[in-house]
Amino acid sequence: MELQPRAEFRIMFSILGGVTSMDDFLQKFFPAVYHRKHYENDHDSNYCKYNNQGLAMFTSSLYVAGLVASVGASHVTRRYGRKVSIVSGGICFLVGAALNAGAQNLSMLIIGRIMLGVGIGFANQAVPLYLSELAPPQIRGGLNIMFQLATTLGIFSANMVNYGTQHLETWGWRLSLGLAAGPALLMTVGGMFLPDTPNSLIERGHLDKGRAVLEKIRGTRNVEAEYEDMVDAAALAKSIRHPFRNILERRNRPQLVMAISMPMFQILTGINSILFYAPVLFGSLGFRANASLYSSVMTGAVLVASTLVSIATVDKWGRRALLLSGGIQMIVSQVSVAIILGLKFGGDKVLSKGFSALLVATFCLFVAAFGWSWGPLGWTVPSEIFPLETRSAGQAITVSVNLLFTFAIAQVFLSLLCTFRYGIFLFFAGWICIMTAFVYLFLPETKGVPIEEMIFQWRKHWFWKKIVPCVEEGHQMENYQNCNSLIK
Repeated sequence: MELQPRAEFRIMFSILGGVTSMDDFLQKFFPAVYHRKHYENDHDSNYCKYNNQGLAMFTSSLYVAGLVASVGASHVTRRYGRKVSIVSGGICFLVGAALNAGAQNLSMLIIGRIMLGVGIGFANQAVPLYLSELAPPQIRGGLNIMFQLATTLGIFSANMVNYGTQHLETWGWRLSLGLAAGPALLMTVGGMFLPDTPNSLIERGHLDKGRAVLEKIRGTRNVEAEYEDMVDAAALAKSIRHPFRNILERRNRPQLVMAISMPMFQILTGINSILFYAPVLFGSLGFRANASLYSSVMTGAVLVASTLVSIATVDKWGRRALLLSGGIQMIVSQVSVAIILGLKFGGDKVLSKGFSALLVATFCLFVAAFGWSWGPLGWTVPSEIFPLETRSAGQAITVSVNLLFTFAIAQVFLSLLCTFRYGIFLFFAGWICIMTAFVYLFLPETKGVPIEEMIFQWRKHWFWKKIVPCVEEGHQMENYQNCNSLIK
């Protein structure tokens, strides 16, 4: 059941993307967009027919609420445990789904979106930590990527729902939004039966319960070394009264940089815009309504399959190999899309069937590369690099940055598409070049490293060893060469 929170997020994320292309929904809440879609036939406006700041604000309001909620969720997750945050997120999802399904006006619709955003803040705060803390180091990557698998299954399920409800006049969009209450209910009820993580239990003073859970999930009573590491980490965590202030200290600089950079880069791949607006995007490119939703279903299926590839390979090949190979493939795909659209679409040009099929295939290659690289690892890496005393704060920063950039891109994407046209894909390709270089230069390999020993990876890295101090017998060593020799 720990997979459900992220699936709920993506189900709502993708359902709203499909709903915003349904005529009944647009006619009721965004009549200007509906009119432009059906009564303006200028081919040059194809890139712009869905460009409406009200529609963009509606879709992106969820992320603002999630961003604010993630800060409060950090406190709840640290003080009351990961389990409480998961259940709280589920309840918010239930309320939000009910309000959206029964919306009678735009205000009610937006309030529902805000509740969904609060649920996202809590769920995204707790679930990656929950998975990372429960998993043994040797399979932590694959198990944590189950988080992303739930995401991709949510996208695929949402696309299938939209495909099935698009012909239900007047109430098809309500059914699409209301069905999201199903996984929300599973998340809420299932979360009540989950054990909390041993790290969280020990940090909150429940040492016996923490050891019992640790023995159960490891399948052995011989957990003394790992248990002692957790007790020591918990003692240090209790001495930190202000984790957000502590995370700014020099010794936590690499983790802070990753907590900001990884989610920022994940969104700047352009994936959320492509997935969220897939039905709208394909509609803008001249596909008929059925074809656009069918194309979205196809990309969702590709995302599921590629995530399974990531699960199978991340603990064999490592995080860096997947991020670098995925980045290269995404660059090639984005540039190819830009070339196809630049040469064959716009003005008086309409995409032929052959080039339309090629465009969908290229999108699928992009989605596949994202699915085995930045999709899962944009969450996995930040969740496994923080020491216990700053773990909740670090995850809050990761979630907040992710939602901030998701909001920004969702808010401006349709305007950028209208202004830049095919150049928008070159914009994202440029960012993928930057993030691929960043991984190559600054991200050490974290495969198979216990969370409480991750500090040594920074001390061995060519760049971060200049910033992260060594500690020996309680004294900082400023001689970094000596520090590195001790680690070796």
